[in-house]
Amino acid sequence: MTKRPVKIIDTTLRDGSHAIHYQYSVEDVKNICKGLEESGVYAAEVGHGAGIGGSTLQYGLAKEADRDILTAAASCLKNTKLAVLLVPGLGTMDDLKAAYECGVRLVRVAVHCTELDVGMQHIKLGKELGMEVAAFFMMSHMISAEELAEQFKIAESYGVDFIYMADSSGAMVPEEITKRVKLLKEAVNVPIGVHCHNNLGLAVGNSLAAYESGADFVDTTLQGLGAGSGNTPTEATVAAFNKMQVETGCDLFKLMEAGEKYVRPLVQHSLEVTNESIILGYTGIYSSFYLPTIKTAKKFNVNPIDVLVELGKRKVVGGQEDMILDVAYELSKRKDV
Repeated sequence: MTKRPVKIIDTTLRDGSHAIHYQYSVEDVKNICKGLEESGVYAAEVGHGAGIGGSTLQYGLAKEADRDILTAAASCLKNTKLAVLLVPGLGTMDDLKAAYECGVRLVRVAVHCTELDVGMQHIKLGKELGMEVAAFFMMSHMISAEELAEQFKIAESYGVDFIYMADSSGAMVPEEITKRVKLLKEAVNVPIGVHCHNNLGLAVGNSLAAYESGADFVDTTLQGLGAGSGNTPTEATVAAFNKMQVETGCDLFKLMEAGEKYVRPLVQHSLEVTNESIILGYTGIYSSFYLPTIKTAKKFNVNPIDVLVELGKRKVVGGQEDMILDVAYELSKRKDV
């Protein structure tokens, strides 16, 4: 029996940038894109970790401008689609038009799991430009499977080509992934994808569970580069799909070569599952809080785990990174009493 194929969207050059403080050079982008093109991934997502327009003081300034890295990426991609992430409120309509001019042909409009309405105009513009458009629901663990299914139905009504469930905190386990993907597949008629993080060490397992439950797309990064303990590693995921006799269109050995040659030298912190990353997944905190929390906790001489536990209690989401400072300061004052 022939198994249905799965499409790989590699986000090394977007979500992976969180782990290197958004310091990709144009040369890095070209090298990695060449490797992804030769490896046969469906799409390469490129840009700041917070998406196009995300290079700000709050989120972190990128080394290169969006236009420069997107133009560089486009020059190296022929069969692999050039993709961007757009977070409404950071990325603008003008940013999306500029990205299209640079050669971007796939946009994923990323919203908090209950706030799709803020991305409606961006989805509409992407379709008008003739782009492939996806709705991308961040922090999906924060609402029930049934509530998420309702959001998926709304996204489908907006005319998107496919829809993503993002486990932005690496908080889900395979059983939950399976339940959600099956329900979401029943709710909509468009393809769906999953974006997993490895904070509990479950990224590959969750991605495979998603595929077996009906997912059509899987996000990965070379070497697992990403926030927290990283993303689903492209190489291991493709190897696992190969063993399952699931077609990805990818050359495993070229992926391994690209990751080892162009990504491994850029890694600035261990991507192993640490106590801090486990707390990210356990309490459901956005993965990009990982490095800023460790840095701030050190500054205030407090335990980063205590900071993360408190942030989890406050149910922080992406964009509330300023609360790391507040919590660390409060904990330091308690120590002084």
